[in-house]
Amino acid sequence: MTADTHARSIRVWAPLASRVDVLVNPVEGRREPTSAARRHAMTAEDGGWWSWTRPERGTLEYSFSLDGGDPRPDPRSAWLPHGVHGASRTFDADAHPWGDAGWRGTRDGRGALGGVVYELHVGTFTPEGTFDAAIGHLDHLVDLGVDVVEVMPVAAFGGTHGWGYDGVAPYAVQQAYGGPAAFQRFVDACHAHGLGVCLDVVYNHLGPTGNYLAEFGPYFTTTHNTPWGPAVNLDADGSHEVRRWVIDNALRWFRDFHVDALRLDAVHELRDESEPHLLAQLSDETASLAADLGRPLDLIAESDLNDAVVVTPTAEGGRGMTAQWDDDIHHALHVALTGETQGYYADFAGGTEAWPEGGPISVLAKTLSDAFLHDGRMSTFRGSVWGARVDPDARSGHQFLAYLQTHDQVGNRATGDRISDQISPGQQAVGAALYLLSPFTAMVFMGEEWRASTPFAFFTSFEEDWLADAVRSGRRAEFAAHGWDEADVPDPQDPATRAHSVLDWSEPSAPGHNEMLHFYRELIKVRRTQPDVASGDLRATSVKFDEEAKWLILSRGSVHVVVNLAGRSQVVPFTGEVEHILASWGRAPIVDGRGVRLDGHDVAVLRTTP
Repeated sequence: MTADTHARSIRVWAPLASRVDVLVNPVEGRREPTSAARRHAMTAEDGGWWSWTRPERGTLEYSFSLDGGDPRPDPRSAWLPHGVHGASRTFDADAHPWGDAGWRGTRDGRGALGGVVYELHVGTFTPEGTFDAAIGHLDHLVDLGVDVVEVMPVAAFGGTHGWGYDGVAPYAVQQAYGGPAAFQRFVDACHAHGLGVCLDVVYNHLGPTGNYLAEFGPYFTTTHNTPWGPAVNLDADGSHEVRRWVIDNALRWFRDFHVDALRLDAVHELRDESEPHLLAQLSDETASLAADLGRPLDLIAESDLNDAVVVTPTAEGGRGMTAQWDDDIHHALHVALTGETQGYYADFAGGTEAWPEGGPISVLAKTLSDAFLHDGRMSTFRGSVWGARVDPDARSGHQFLAYLQTHDQVGNRATGDRISDQISPGQQAVGAALYLLSPFTAMVFMGEEWRASTPFAFFTSFEEDWLADAVRSGRRAEFAAHGWDEADVPDPQDPATRAHSVLDWSEPSAPGHNEMLHFYRELIKVRRTQPDVASGDLRATSVKFDEEAKWLILSRGSVHVVVNLAGRSQVVPFTGEVEHILASWGRAPIVDGRGVRLDGHDVAVLRTTP
């Protein structure tokens, strides 16, 4: 369907139908089409498409009826003001008076690589949970030193509150966040603040309520299966139009909403055995659009493959993504700081088939220099050899995102507790310094920078009782199997679970929080101002450590991150003439001929004379 209000023709792909009607509502219509809806027969076109030419332009509310069936929203709905079961509404994407005509793209045309990304969830970033409310806190992100704001999925989903990964209308913007016009205002405001915008999109599955795609055509296939059931159809009969549905959606965010990057959820579940792979096709079409728009457009993948083929250019036979998330770095940091070794953390404690060479600090050293632990090694939690080595001569560290926390790694814990609930401020400072000054693109999870006390729990607001009960019981059973008392696991459907996850904006200036915020600002300043740290050259990164003494030194040319992971004060052996102390967490470090004396759980960033 052509979704803007200037278009006269409404189109839909419905190759399985023998008749399609469009039901037109009064714009002020109700949740479901009423008897006031006007029914118009659509004209069949080649390739399973149907069209109807409306008599006038302007905003229109409409639904489709397939072979006389119940009204269904448009698979390409631009706006669903009445929820995922209600009528679609047209949206004029050109109506917004954009103020970013001089915007050259993220980091003044350099793109997201090497910058600092800030992941936020619109619904809990502020108490209001809207784009317009989020605009009021953009100055905070600028002061922190953020380059790119990554927004968790905004595609329309069932209910008013949720994480967004169960969206069912990828072309629409969740009404509770303000709808599509509010998202345009948010992006425009970000650009005015010098911030790029990355949108998290989900193409590997749809949510459990409001998913009517299978009624329209072969959007799914049993040729492949995913954790959510049949896969999105990317290589079976009818896949050409499904691929266009995905790619057109991605390009639309860049073109109509001025988004600078997309984060693609779990791309390893995009099952495609055709050539080119969907990701490669998307990469090439995105590059073409970037040339037309005159600004960089980035594609950032979440991938479980541990294979740099994801970020290898399509001309070299790769998938062409700009960058990918790197959970191995997170896991190594988490284990070294918390000591947790359950589940997939076990390999990162060392002493396993995956890493028999040493303990958690040696694992951390490997991920900081090589990007992956599992790079052709045995992955015990996957039950097989996994991943491939990253070639430092071919790939930049900037093509991998490093982080201490993400929505997954916080929210998928039983209570949504943050790492700051488990470790001391000094330990968090150590973790922050290592990933923010690493050769990788860095990502901060909202609130992490001030050691937020609020959790980020898993929450939903499904309206169907059967679905609410299924989510509630499934969540509690999952964690009960790991020893949790069901009573301690928050009810995802309880509005209080979402309310408790909302950031407290009085904290950044409060004692116990503002010290960490200041340290994050200092680290990001070092990242921006020191060329050796700004580099993504993996070959210029070295790591020294002592597993038993619990210290580690990450060296980036003339800049050295010296950390004491032990709970006691000690001298970390260090050679080199220290020219300047760029940042430190605790007391000023004592540097003498023996090394650097640090308090327990402490870190100092030093620059030596070249």
